[in-house]
Amino acid sequence: MKSRILNLISKTGWILPIAVILMTGACKKNNYLGYTPGSGAPTITSVHTYYKNDSSARFDTIVTYNSAGQPVLTINQLGPTPVRFDSVTTAGVLGNYYLIVGTNLGSATTVTFNGFNAYFNRAYSTDNSILVQLPSKAPYFGTQATNNLVVTTTNGSATFKFTILSPQPTVNTYSSFDYTSTGGYTMTLNGIGLAGVTAVTVQGTVSGSSPATIVSQNDSIMILSFPSSTVTRGFLSFAYSSNGNTLKANGSQELVNLDNAYQVFANGAIAPGWGSWSYDNLSISNVHAITASASCNMQFSGPSGYKVDGLRMGGGGAADGIPYSPDYTYLVFYVYGGTAQENMYVEFGGGPGGGFGNNNVANAINPVIVLPNQWNYFKLPISTLRWNTGTTTWAANSSQLLNTVGFFMYANTVTEQLYFDDIMLVK
Repeated sequence: MKSRILNLISKTGWILPIAVILMTGACKKNNYLGYTPGSGAPTITSVHTYYKNDSSARFDTIVTYNSAGQPVLTINQLGPTPVRFDSVTTAGVLGNYYLIVGTNLGSATTVTFNGFNAYFNRAYSTDNSILVQLPSKAPYFGTQATNNLVVTTTNGSATFKFTILSPQPTVNTYSSFDYTSTGGYTMTLNGIGLAGVTAVTVQGTVSGSSPATIVSQNDSIMILSFPSSTVTRGFLSFAYSSNGNTLKANGSQELVNLDNAYQVFANGAIAPGWGSWSYDNLSISNVHAITASASCNMQFSGPSGYKVDGLRMGGGGAADGIPYSPDYTYLVFYVYGGTAQENMYVEFGGGPGGGFGNNNVANAINPVIVLPNQWNYFKLPISTLRWNTGTTTWAANSSQLLNTVGFFMYANTVTEQLYFDDIMLVK
């Protein structure tokens, strides 16, 4: 008996090592996963949100010490914080994380939302779940928005109805921060989530509102036109549709209505009663423009030209100009920069000679920085602008008339051609 057993082992001894190798290989194949993927067809039973943003007020207190050794507290309010949150859902937001729950998911090769591949990390997966981020570029509108979540494994695929919610419309850039109802003007917005916008309103900063007209739109570009209205300045408010609901979102940039501003230069022309007050050349040019087809070109000769260029009403006398009103809030203008970054100064005032006749460094008031080869937008509070070359503001000189809005350079190393547009007083 003993010999027969030994004989059997000697004849079949090669079977055991191979079996051990195969078993070891199978274990190694799945050891990195920590589980053994199911061999059946995959199923999706539910999708869960993985976290939500907690927007409750929270504060961070920083303690520093002054020169006297006394503690100084700085309290900063913290923004929304993502927190773990589990809730079954059939709709998702771009960029958020979701947990797909089902069976036989362990051998997943792809996860797609409306046909767009989503990234998932196998280290966070099991045979019953996949943690996945909804791709920011997954389609959520139009014919591509099939509302299909598909998990494909080595044993088949599973489909689950899942809606991608339209993101809140967000504007990243405006073609202009001023608008007008005249001359066929249109404003171009660039951003995201614009395809779902159904209506746009200019919500007045002080009061009132006015509808804007959507000329055309896709998800990243929207073109607007504006009717005549009484709104002086305001923010765009967007109504948009998301998962059958109508929601609202507001833009973050205040826009100015040219039609209700006091225009010194706008719509491609110098205002009636105003004219050139320039030591160098001033002309109307169509090289650059914002809201119309032309701008006001002013030349500042260098090096160290000590030149004031700008606009003056009438002869700049004591009887010329517009009277003070506390309603005037901003001096607004655009300037297209020259070949170098320049320090420029705003000449703002009135009275005989405008107070700027010296044309020297005393005119270096109300400083702004003009960047080269691009439009620079300025909205300067009138309450902060020094009047003439003094130290007070227009409010302290309210008996005088404003008749001069000019611009001064004295340290430019080259001759600069600057282009100005939409120079105006805004209430």
